[in-house]
Amino acid sequence: MSNASNATSTVGGHQVNRPNLVAVGTIVWLSSELMFFAALFAMYFTTRAVQGPEIWFESTEILNIPFAAINTTVLVLSSLTCQFGVFAAERFQPRRSGSLLQIGKWGMREWFTLTFLMGAFFIAGQVYEYAHLVEEGLTLSSNAYGSVFYLATGFHGLHVTGGLIAFLLVMIRVAKARRFGHSQATTAIVVSYYWHFVDVVWIALFSAIYLIK
Repeated sequence: MSNASNATSTVGGHQVNRPNLVAVGTIVWLSSELMFFAALFAMYFTTRAVQGPEIWFESTEILNIPFAAINTTVLVLSSLTCQFGVFAAERFQPRRSGSLLQIGKWGMREWFTLTFLMGAFFIAGQVYEYAHLVEEGLTLSSNAYGSVFYLATGFHGLHVTGGLIAFLLVMIRVAKARRFGHSQATTAIVVSYYWHFVDVVWIALFSAIYLIK
């Protein structure tokens, strides 16, 4: 766990590092979210087994896999930019120390802004894909595949949107703070836990929905 997400206390003249309660609470909450998505996966594969492979084959034929792959790549890379933002937060650098073109001198704000834009691109891509699929006749009520497809990807999209809101709140909080300290750094780290989680979940969803026909 990152240093900024640890609290330090003194016991018997010795410093003892103990996990930050916010970080621990976030990890526990993400564990419950993992069970929620596990239930979605179970629903997806159970429905597929009951309905048979024919419906799945016909429905997956209209999926734009190259477009979805590009959208997925953007989201996965956003985890990398998010982590660079965490590194900046850990060294207590809220903003860039050079010009905008000097990426090596970016601070947490620049990296998180880029992460936000990449996440917004993913959501916009998902909305575009939904519009295309509806035109092709695949809706939430068209068949079993449509129901589980929109439920699984839709709930994930809501989680990504929640992450985007969290990034905005972090940047607003940092902008209002008089100084960037452990509290702001811990908040940034906790948000990164959530963002990495939704990215990993999407990799699993993309593999199950788009690659396993």
